[in-house]
Amino acid sequence: MTVIARSSLSRALSGPGFAFVPAASMRSLLQQSGSLIDWTDFAASWNHLDIDEHMADSGRYRRRRHAIYRIEGGAAIVRQPHQPHYQARNYNPLNGGKDRWFSPVTPEIGACASLMTILGLCGSCFGALSPATRVWHVEIHQFRIFANLDTAGQPTPEGMHRDGVDYVFILLVDRANVRGGTTTIADLRKRPLTSFVLATPLDAVWVDDARVYHGVTPIKPLDKTASAHRDALVVTFRNAAYGDASAELSGAPTVADGV
Repeated sequence: MTVIARSSLSRALSGPGFAFVPAASMRSLLQQSGSLIDWTDFAASWNHLDIDEHMADSGRYRRRRHAIYRIEGGAAIVRQPHQPHYQARNYNPLNGGKDRWFSPVTPEIGACASLMTILGLCGSCFGALSPATRVWHVEIHQFRIFANLDTAGQPTPEGMHRDGVDYVFILLVDRANVRGGTTTIADLRKRPLTSFVLATPLDAVWVDDARVYHGVTPIKPLDKTASAHRDALVVTFRNAAYGDASAELSGAPTVADGV
């Protein structure tokens, strides 16, 4: 579906529980919210991510950085002290159950205009869907999934999943020499509802995490003589009143691991 206005986006999320927004419409939405003046530098920062050292499958196909923000009253966006990333095992049986410290998003990128525009738009759209939420706990993840002739890249090694938050926003930043990487949205019985490919920078998917599952198929190189990568920004929003996400079996909200 093509979404060209915030009101349309909110209706889509309150209806089927997800929205695919192609790049042209996404750019329009972002430019209505703020500036993308430093987008080139923002996108280039994906070249400086660190290897994810916490993969229980011993995979070396993922680089990432991580940061946490607090958004209060739909306006103030305040970065929080760096913290570990935690998921209960019931949400992430592969890598959950322990604190995982990832390299922080750099100060320059963490405060850049493009990211603030993205967070502002997310806060506006998700806030409209949850007007009673006064404070959001927001996590951002810079992911680079890469692949070569010998190794496929796994954007969501846990398979079809929910992240245990309120809302998820996934933005494609770059896609080079990639075959695969198809996103599927499924209902709560994991029956597929639709599939699409985030193929062009700024293609995006918005997800009401309580209502649908999502997952992405592995990526492989189109040109087998060269490496491939898929860069994505994942932003998760949960009501800060939920507290931390440390309970193993409670079903308490957690934060996103897949892209």
